[in-house]
Amino acid sequence: MAGREVDYLLIGGGMASAHCAAELRRRGAEGSVLLAGREPEPPYERPPLSKEYLRGEAARDEAYVNPAAWYEENGVELLTGVNAMSLDPEQRTAKLQGGEEVAFGKALLATGAMVNILRVEGAENEGIHYLRAFGNSDAIRAEAEAAEHVVLIGGSYIGTEVAASLTAKGAKCTIVMMEDVALSRVFGEDAGRWFQEKIEAHGVTVHAGEELEAFEGDGRVGAVLTKSGLSIECDAVVVGAGVRPDAMLAQRAGLEVDDGIVCDSKLQTSVEGIYAAGDCCSYDSVVHGRRIRVEHWDVAMQQGMHAARNMLGADADYEVVPYFFSDLADWAGLEYVGPAVDWDEEVWRGDRDKGEFSVWYLKDGRVAGALSVERSEDLAEARRLLAERVDVSGARDLIADPGSDLSVIA
Repeated sequence: MAGREVDYLLIGGGMASAHCAAELRRRGAEGSVLLAGREPEPPYERPPLSKEYLRGEAARDEAYVNPAAWYEENGVELLTGVNAMSLDPEQRTAKLQGGEEVAFGKALLATGAMVNILRVEGAENEGIHYLRAFGNSDAIRAEAEAAEHVVLIGGSYIGTEVAASLTAKGAKCTIVMMEDVALSRVFGEDAGRWFQEKIEAHGVTVHAGEELEAFEGDGRVGAVLTKSGLSIECDAVVVGAGVRPDAMLAQRAGLEVDDGIVCDSKLQTSVEGIYAAGDCCSYDSVVHGRRIRVEHWDVAMQQGMHAARNMLGADADYEVVPYFFSDLADWAGLEYVGPAVDWDEEVWRGDRDKGEFSVWYLKDGRVAGALSVERSEDLAEARRLLAERVDVSGARDLIADPGSDLSVIA
């Protein structure tokens, strides 16, 4: 039997839950709100962990979604370091770490994602790091300050961002990646090559097309060995091997799960009154005409807010076009809308030599995604054209002309 009851139970201590709580109060929700997260910190933004926080340029509390005092001031009960152990959708109860059972009216599952841990020989050695929380970032910074050489495994966001941040702080960094070109899985080889050349120009060594074989060392990592036989001596390793959605709680509860927690276009799970948001949410996108799951802080924020509105009766489809951003130290910044799973054409707009351009990814004559480097103004139009599924096949020259007015495309 539940020891107490709350109107809104928010499970997960990240962006989605924090913004859901804030939106509930902003919209006048008077019921009780309980936010339970397994991390010891109040909800915080993760992007700084590989950027300004890792470089020691920002304090920990600067990454908090809301000031620590906000929760009490707004009547939101915050439980940090408390995991949700089980969920009973039929009885509308959840059992929390420590044994407390809580009944709820409506719930949000924002359980996030878990890093992929590499299972290779030598993976148990000290000095091998993964990045997901403040403690990881602290440990990486401390190791890098003493290390002569840091190897990054993976050529996507974590690998490139951490390499840029550590290099900017004076560390020698090498990226080992399976991709032929950094960031090419998301942006294609042409744009990926532009970013790779940028980080190489700042001293980062890149070994492309290399698959990890093992970590060498006797208690502590001393080298990275690839399947081609390449051996790279190092003092520390940071692995960026992607993440997987944390849908275990939902799966045990009998909710539908498939590459995340399956939600409809309103972000509601297979059980009425229970919503999902953030990295764990696999939702039916009315914008894309397919089911998608996106791992980025802006999406978690937007989805948390949308779930709150639907909890309060809005019953609206989630129609926000996903937005991403990344920074490679102060060398380059990028923004992106999409995501484009695949495309059959790229249209470049602007000057890649000056580092001021956008890349438009077209599929069957329609915008599937767009990347911007120092041309943020292009993204608003790309977002509109993507959302409205406008056929732009006759406007390629207009898109390619950096001085054109894209608003005339309709």
